[in-house]
Amino acid sequence: MLGENFVYFFTVQGFFVGIVFGVLKSFDAEGLFIYTFFITAFFYLFSHIIIAFYYRTTIGKLYFFPKELHEKQLDLFVNEINKREKLIDSAIKITDIAVKTNALDVGKK
Repeated sequence: MLGENFVYFFTVQGFFVGIVFGVLKSFDAEGLFIYTFFITAFFYLFSHIIIAFYYRTTIGKLYFFPKELHEKQLDLFVNEINKREKLIDSAIKITDIAVKTNALDVGKK
């Protein structure tokens, strides 16, 4: 059964359960309408929760995650980040030396 058909079926069931419950519990039109509306809404939302869990368990198990390829790519990214950190650190050292040299030159004048 398709997911949307299940939602339709469950919503209609909720509508009829709401009508029956509303007739049994309420003696006016407003109460009948309120009971029917809230019970139908509950069945509608509950059907979506059921479908979400169903798809999460069935489709999630069919998906193959390439762990080895993913780990290799992550290792490459880590190596690139480490190389760039070393380059930035050396640029900071050179900049610090240039600032100190400039401060010494300005102090001599």
